[in-house]
Amino acid sequence: MKFPSNLPCSAVLDSLADGVFTVDRDWNITFFNEAASRITGIPAKEAVGSKCWDVFHSSLCDGDCALRSCMKDCGRISNKSIFFIHADGRKVPVSISAAPLVDAEGKLIGGVESFRDLTDIQMIRREVEESWRFEDIIGKSAQLGKVFSILPQVSKSEATVLLLGESGTGKELFARAIHNLSERKHGPFVAVNCGALPDNLLESELFGYKAGAFTDARKDKAGRFELAAGGTIFLDEIGDMPAKLQVKLLRVLQEKTFEPLGAVQSVKTNVRIVAATNKNLAELVEEGNFRQDLYYRLNVVTLNLPALKERVEDIPLLINHFVNRLNALQGKEIDGISEDTLHILMRHPFPGNVRELENILEFAFILCPSGFIQVEHLPEYLQPQAKDTAPHEDTPLTMDEIKCIAVRRALERNNGKKMATCRELCISKDTLRRTIARCENIDA
Repeated sequence: MKFPSNLPCSAVLDSLADGVFTVDRDWNITFFNEAASRITGIPAKEAVGSKCWDVFHSSLCDGDCALRSCMKDCGRISNKSIFFIHADGRKVPVSISAAPLVDAEGKLIGGVESFRDLTDIQMIRREVEESWRFEDIIGKSAQLGKVFSILPQVSKSEATVLLLGESGTGKELFARAIHNLSERKHGPFVAVNCGALPDNLLESELFGYKAGAFTDARKDKAGRFELAAGGTIFLDEIGDMPAKLQVKLLRVLQEKTFEPLGAVQSVKTNVRIVAATNKNLAELVEEGNFRQDLYYRLNVVTLNLPALKERVEDIPLLINHFVNRLNALQGKEIDGISEDTLHILMRHPFPGNVRELENILEFAFILCPSGFIQVEHLPEYLQPQAKDTAPHEDTPLTMDEIKCIAVRRALERNNGKKMATCRELCISKDTLRRTIARCENIDA
């Protein structure tokens, strides 16, 4: 079917719901359809003839122009999330697509860009997100929904809870939720990482000691069990607890008593225990590395926390949650992430789970000054050109390693000038100096 000869192209473009405009090679707007006027609040007669950056004031007008990129490389860009400033001064989130504009001889004569208003979509998304929040845990997946459905009943009981899940799945968040939903919510919540402390120190940290128990024990010190009286104690990495302490913990569970180091009398305790591990405790029991009786005492109620790769649909919700939190913490106004960036994150396997996602966004906040987080703001191992060759794709980076990458890239961009690097990253000179020193230790 031929295009009707009596139908002007501008009439077709004016009938679209999306805004469309074209520019010549000098960035003067040559066409501005009706939807563009409606979305921007600027009449077409004012826009046509003006420089495009004077009309839009978008988050890309400061040097990362999508049209400029398309016209330079003769490529196309689609579904890139940005914002521009409306005529009334408010920020309008839009999704843009851009392409070069060529004449009948194939000569470049400018560019064309379409944009879709995302304001209503973002408002609906924010309202829906609130309905998918359970305490501080975000998710709508069926796997997480199963845990949410039984968490209130589990919390109301006094049963010991064992949380199983990979590193970074948010086991402490679930432990806090159990505490906050329980009758003990007005009592203390005390968290202990059993794998982070040496054996002797762990014993004194958990159970405390009496003056004279050892050389430096000049006065009594309360342990975490005593500090958690009336509340909940969270024992993370319980699978790393040494055998000697497993016996003492078993007694706490059975007798509700313990003995501080150097004490001659037992102390009663009123503490609910929530334990967690990323190890297979049943296998540790078979291997003789974990007491069977303690395992069954801990395993009264077991909650299996799904890995992030098992609940991919939760990734956009978590991203919005972390963006909002980082905005509040860092005083920035990041609007979210672009659609192509979201596609990359949705395909990533996340061996480091939610913690890795949080680290990625914290890294992106360092490089992204405002607007939407773009692909170039992601860590190098997530960049499309590095994705196929990354030697450690399945290995999550630590926060220090991610910061080192950000600092090195910023130094390269600023030709090694430290003050310029500090200004770009919004960090002090001392922070940059300490970060460089840590990077050198990591490389050593």
